[in-house]
Amino acid sequence: MVSPTASPGAPRSTTAPRPGLLAFQPLWKRHCAVCRRGPLSLLVVEDGAPRCLDCADLGHLVFLPRGDTALTRRSREESGLSAVVVRFNRRKGRYERQGVLVEEAALARAERRCLADAEARRRRRARDARRRAAQDVRFAQAFAAEIRRLFPGCPDGRARDIAAHASLRGSGRVGRSAAGRALTESAVTSAVVASVRHLDTPYDRLLMGGVPRHEARRRIAADVETVLRGWRAGAAGTGTG
Repeated sequence: MVSPTASPGAPRSTTAPRPGLLAFQPLWKRHCAVCRRGPLSLLVVEDGAPRCLDCADLGHLVFLPRGDTALTRRSREESGLSAVVVRFNRRKGRYERQGVLVEEAALARAERRCLADAEARRRRRARDARRRAAQDVRFAQAFAAEIRRLFPGCPDGRARDIAAHASLRGSGRVGRSAAGRALTESAVTSAVVASVRHLDTPYDRLLMGGVPRHEARRRIAADVETVLRGWRAGAAGTGTG
């Protein structure tokens, strides 16, 4: 039906798009060679002359702009008749796809399929989120248990807080590192040291006062070790710190 050999909006010397069922968005005003209606927003070319969609027997189709690949593919699958819509880009010297013409009922069926997929994806994301949340809870509990094993004097509430902070998903903290996930002693101890440094020493005040980080750590090192020594030697705590 549609011949692309005569472009409705490009110089004669340009190369037309590959043959197929095509409709064009003209670059300038064109009128149908049969019914004289115009200017046309969409047309096809037959025997070198422009035709409106009605005269080309495509008037019952609806235009679906490009952008949603899944919807476009499914609309064409559902549609017994379809056409690719192109427009000539003079700057690039080539035709570019703008969308497709498909049957309205086919578009509606394709939209229902895409909505069903979107709902399925939403449910899968929800399931995955619940699964990850459960994994995070179990990991934080295991991390807190390891803290209490290494530091039996650390209060239970404090151990839980340290574990939750260190193992927060996406935080990049020590609990999310490979060593942290393996619950190595060094990783667990690093998380505890970080907590003690910020909560049980004047470390933060030193930083706010302009003391360089390495110097601030040197000054509070003895305080950190005192807390750790007590937690290592003490009985299991029950407070919150």
